[in-house]
This record gives sequence, C-alpha cells and structure tokens, in this order.
Amino acid sequence: MAPGAVHLPDWLGPRRQRELLAACREWARPPAGLRTVRTPGGGTMTARQVCLGLHWYPYAYARTAVDGDGAPVKPMPGWLAELGRRAVTAAYGTPPPPSEAYDIALVNFYDGDSRMGMHRDAEERSGAPVVSLSLGDSCLFRFGNTASRGRPYRDVELRSGDLFVFGGPSRLAYHGVPRVLPGTAPPGLGLTGRLNITLRVGGLGA
Repeated sequence: MAPGAVHLPDWLGPRRQRELLAACREWARPPAGLRTVRTPGGGTMTARQVCLGLHWYPYAYARTAVDGDGAPVKPMPGWLAELGRRAVTAAYGTPPPPSEAYDIALVNFYDGDSRMGMHRDAEERSGAPVVSLSLGDSCLFRFGNTASRGRPYRDVELRSGDLFVFGGPSRLAYHGVPRVLPGTAPPGLGLTGRLNITLRVGGLGA
C-alpha cells in the first residue's frame, strides 16, 4: 500500500476468527465495556469501542474508562500481545524487537451505518507498527498520507480475517473507514457488522 504499510488478506483462518469474536464479546461486557465515544466538540463516533490495557479517549490514554463507567480497564491478554508480534513478523518478514511489547488494544464495532473519519494514531510514544485485524463485514479502508487528511490516499477493501500493518514511514499516516459493506461477513462467523481489533505499543511507561 505504501512504505511500511502491508495488507495481508485472509491472515486469520475461520477458527481463529471465531475465537477472536468470542473474546471480543466477553470484553464488550461491563464493567469498562463497549461504549459510545464522545469527541471534545460534543459529537459522537458512530463506531462503538472497548479498550484493553489502557483506555483511549479523545485524545489521550487512562487506566480507567474515564468517559464510560469509570471502571478499571480490562488487561491486555498475553496471547493477544503475542498475536500482534506474529502479525508484524508476517507483514515485514522479521520479528519486532523485544522492547516492542503490544500493550494496548482498541476494539471498534461498526454496524452498517458506522464510519470512521480520517485520523492518525498519534497518542502513543512508541513508533512500533500498528496492527489491525478485521472480523465480520467487509469495509472500504482509506489509507492516506502523513501530512493531511486529503489526497493522496488509497482505498482497499478489508475483509474478515484480513491483516493490515502500518509502521515506519507510514506509522502516522491518516486513515479511516468511509463505508461498511453490510451482509458481507462469512456466514459461519455469526457476526452482523464489523469488528476491528487494533493493537498498539503505547511506550507510556507506568
């Protein structure tokens, strides 16, 4: 897609997708469960979100769901952190250094009308690659440049099981989801809508 940005279709097999979906459903339960994200300007994001490891809110991280029920954030599972390392290895051909331990996960749920505007993942202090995993309905994913939300950008369809990794020169590229394609999820998955699991290295210390 761009220097440092790699799309690997069908990286997750059907069984792994079902396992991740079951985990997402557990994470979505309260406390610190799935919530609607409100922006500082008073708007709301149409994709709902649950966080692991650290709680993201516009535009910072916290140990508790400060814009939700205030409960401590759920821990980042070790197996999910390891999946992030495996994803980077698959994308780049070499494993990330041991210092790059994935410690944050943002799980976004999109229904058929949800969107995500062009934005950068810029609240982390680490430059480690961002790992994005897709489950359920396909979406139109727009991957842009590091200077602005406008052109040049490229659009790609992300389907259930796809892996997208962006790091290096593309780590701070603007990206978004202009459209979800309802009814495109694998029939055997049991999911209506789209789940995106984004793994990050915070580099935020204790």
